[in-house]
Amino acid sequence: MALLAGCLLAVAVLPGCSRHETPAYQGYVEGEFVYLSSSQSGTLTQLAITRGQMVDAGASVFTLESGNETAALNQARQQLMSAHAQLHDIQTGKRPVEVDVTKAQLAQATANARKAALQLTRDEAQYSAGGIPKAQLDDSRANAEATAAQVRELSYQIDVARLPGRQQQISAQSAQVEAAQAAVAQAQWKLDQKQVTAPARGRVYDTLFRVGEWVQAGSPVAQMLPPQNVKVRFFVPETAVGALQPGRALTIHCDGCAADVAAKITYISNQAEYTPPVIYSNERRSKLVYMIEAHPAVADADKLRPGQPVTVTLQ
Repeated sequence: MALLAGCLLAVAVLPGCSRHETPAYQGYVEGEFVYLSSSQSGTLTQLAITRGQMVDAGASVFTLESGNETAALNQARQQLMSAHAQLHDIQTGKRPVEVDVTKAQLAQATANARKAALQLTRDEAQYSAGGIPKAQLDDSRANAEATAAQVRELSYQIDVARLPGRQQQISAQSAQVEAAQAAVAQAQWKLDQKQVTAPARGRVYDTLFRVGEWVQAGSPVAQMLPPQNVKVRFFVPETAVGALQPGRALTIHCDGCAADVAAKITYISNQAEYTPPVIYSNERRSKLVYMIEAHPAVADADKLRPGQPVTVTLQ
């Protein structure tokens, strides 16, 4: 009987001894920060964010003084209006009032030509009768031809006044319009650069300038971390890396977290490292301290903090 009990006890213990615990690895949280800056220089006039604030995509972050850029945009717009007006003037020809002036000159020239023609007719009759010299007849003939030519010239001027400009002139002015449009677009872009918005939803981790300070072009004014840029780094031994593939599920545990965080492997290094970066052990983790700032409720990304030690368990 005692032998049977001993055998049952041995069977009950064996399964517990044969179980393998899921390995856990020490790691840390890392964030790929986004540094928000402007391509233009200027005085910081507005800082619409504070450290620790969660901002939505497209929300205003900061604004630089833009008086010069606004004036340049207004100037470019006025030049564009002028170029459009000149192009329209070339395409439409002269104004009706200007055409009317030429018509009045044509009427006067027509009357003079008619008078000169009548005088030539009389002088030809007088010359045939021997009443006038040949020189007087030549003068009358020349005057009649001149007045008739003036009538033709003014008629042509009216036709030309009604025509648009030459194609070369229109093409040249069209190019001026396009250049003015490009100048407006450039001025608008520079003005838009004076107001920077959040490229994605994320938390503001730091502000690097105060209102009233001069900001050089390209200098970061704010540092933010979108949730999708938060990742965990951990290290596994060479004997385990062969079984891992991108997309494999894992669980992240951190001290003070209300619940574990699920994640997936996105990258496996191709190079081995003899000495990994600093990894916090369970013995030393309790000695770490963090500065805490109270803020309103935030999104789920707040469960993990950059630099925070975590324990990773593979699924």
